[in-house]
Amino acid sequence: MAHSWGYAEHNGPNHWHTLFPVADGDFQSPIDIRTKEATFDATLQPLTVNYDSSSAQKLHNNGQSFNIEFDDSQDKSVLSGGPLPGVYRLKQMHMHWGSSDDHGSEHTVDGRTSSTELHLGHWNAKYGSFDEASKHKNGFGVIALFLEVGDTNPGLQKVIDALSLIPNKGKQINFTDYDPSVLLPRSLDY
Repeated sequence: MAHSWGYAEHNGPNHWHTLFPVADGDFQSPIDIRTKEATFDATLQPLTVNYDSSSAQKLHNNGQSFNIEFDDSQDKSVLSGGPLPGVYRLKQMHMHWGSSDDHGSEHTVDGRTSSTELHLGHWNAKYGSFDEASKHKNGFGVIALFLEVGDTNPGLQKVIDALSLIPNKGKQINFTDYDPSVLLPRSLDY
């Protein structure tokens, strides 16, 4: 029987490294951000996010979550600055959530989970393709946002409204004119 990753107690994030050895180390999930151990690096500049809403293409149900796919064939929607060496192209956006409001995030802060975690996945454009970038430790840059149950973020409402159109695994629709920067905090400073 093949092993698979998931979010249950027997195959969740705390076990991913046993199922897939590559998912171990400083650059892998899940990460527990320990605020008392964090240090401030004054040399880091803010992240620069430049998203073009015309790069949004499809909304897809993959059976575990949804993906919003973006046109990454050119530098239309990019992330740079901070600790990133170069320009990273936006490839997709997805969310992780659990079966109850008290857990669902992949990562934690001081051991605490959030209701939901949203990921904006980018790849380093210097490698020429997503597949080639996946072979390098600086190939990906992901913005992770922790979300809690409460009033809907107006920038997320368009996504929520469209989810009813993709109720089954494999279903997808055109999803255009969406700028995910509306989900980001005002300050991208460290």
